[in-house]
Amino acid sequence: MKIVIADSLPESAIAPLREPGWVIDATSGRPAPQLSLDLADADALIVRSATRVDKALIDGAPRLRVIARAGTGVDNVDVEAASARGIVVMNAPGANSVSVAELTIGLMLAMTRQVLAADASMKRGQWEKSRFTGGELRDKTLGLAGLGRVGQEVAVRAHGFGMEVIAHDPFIAAQTAADLGVALVPLDELFSRSDYLSLHLPSVPATYRIVNAARLAQCKKGMRLINTARGDLIDEAALVAALESGQVAAAALDVFDIEPPRDSKLVSMPQVIATPHIAASTREAQELVGTETAAAVRDFLRDGVIRNAVNFPSLSLEEYKRLRPFLTLAERLGSLVGQMGEARTEAIGVRYYGELAVTTNEILGSAVLVGVFRAMLSTSITAVNARAVAADRGIELIESRSTRPRHFTNLISVKLHTSDGDRWVEGAAFEDGSLRLVLINGVAVEAPLEGTLLIMSNNDQPGVIGEVGTILGRRGVNIATFALGRGPDGAVGVVNIDEDAAGSGQSSVTEQALQEIRAVPAIRSACCIRL
Repeated sequence: MKIVIADSLPESAIAPLREPGWVIDATSGRPAPQLSLDLADADALIVRSATRVDKALIDGAPRLRVIARAGTGVDNVDVEAASARGIVVMNAPGANSVSVAELTIGLMLAMTRQVLAADASMKRGQWEKSRFTGGELRDKTLGLAGLGRVGQEVAVRAHGFGMEVIAHDPFIAAQTAADLGVALVPLDELFSRSDYLSLHLPSVPATYRIVNAARLAQCKKGMRLINTARGDLIDEAALVAALESGQVAAAALDVFDIEPPRDSKLVSMPQVIATPHIAASTREAQELVGTETAAAVRDFLRDGVIRNAVNFPSLSLEEYKRLRPFLTLAERLGSLVGQMGEARTEAIGVRYYGELAVTTNEILGSAVLVGVFRAMLSTSITAVNARAVAADRGIELIESRSTRPRHFTNLISVKLHTSDGDRWVEGAAFEDGSLRLVLINGVAVEAPLEGTLLIMSNNDQPGVIGEVGTILGRRGVNIATFALGRGPDGAVGVVNIDEDAAGSGQSSVTEQALQEIRAVPAIRSACCIRL
């Protein structure tokens, strides 16, 4: 067994790999051609962030079985190319959570007590004791945008300072938050109540510029902001304006929209503490990341155990071919129901009908979770880690089977149980390979399960479709197909929308268009879904 370690790892991390008969090639900084040669007979590759593992490198390693990234992301690994080869890709999620949390608390203290400014004053030979009167964290409200591993570690430490902790995270169970002593609140309330607001969100389209001018205007005057997560969570120009006006008293930033920031007005402001993306850069975190990664690689090579994988799970080729259309169906149903609102998710129910009800298809439940979670959490969530993510967040997955006859040979039903009630969708895979949505919240409706969908519920009365069509036409939105379902309590409409002509991949249905549609008296709700 040969294991190539392309980036530097501490000896304590390499030790678990020293099995009898195993060859360890640990040379960091080697050029790409040399690495390619060294991988020709390798079974495993371990990298950090410095080495880029592209398709060419993967294709040149015929024996490679596992690629492990000693870190939380896999941005430098071509996961698709690895998956096509059947290579397991692993990472080490959460190993640096404590380090990031500790820096977050440290930045809060530094802002509150003006530590950096006081230090600079002393180094200038000044003694400005009265200038640097600070405050306490005690009895202040800390708002956490995101209550994953890092957010939970921050909450535990903030309680030690006597802070009240609130959080917004639609993908965390209420009981998990309660066990941490954290109150879950809507996003707008998080901004309006927080004395300190700390960001712990992934970089996904739903979180892009989540801190913007409108939300900063909602904040308490003099709020303090901390970001140790991702730079693109903040509209930096809006933050500069809020700091200049005093709406935001101070900001502590470890990450930036462009790294390294150049000629940044934000970084140069006296109200801002800036650090060069060092939240995870501690000896302890780096050692733990390396140790967890090496142990996962060892367990896979020695025992076949897969842990912390970010691509699809182990399936025989025959099983994968049989399930492939249903995997896509399950993920799209999860994505659909997950995008239909912003309420906190409490549990997810999945029921299989027809032929799917008489075989073991647990991977389909994982695919539903992938669809639900991926829009808000991270693109690295896959069928092999989705259940662990749900368990970490206290969200129950309830799977069942029914032999009750239905109109379709194979049917998947997904019910999302949220703090605002249930959302229920069903879909089927047809013999021609097409995927169809066949039910929304108890109303039968048949529509293509692809592309961009505008989903509406409305009073069943004349003129509604015409008004919606007029609004979309006026805004240059082209309708591809339209499907209508009628139930005892009203109607449901599903409109397939052409994506914008510019080819950006984003829906041409703007928030302004949605607001105008929602203002139609007969419309009860409207949302835009992108699959």
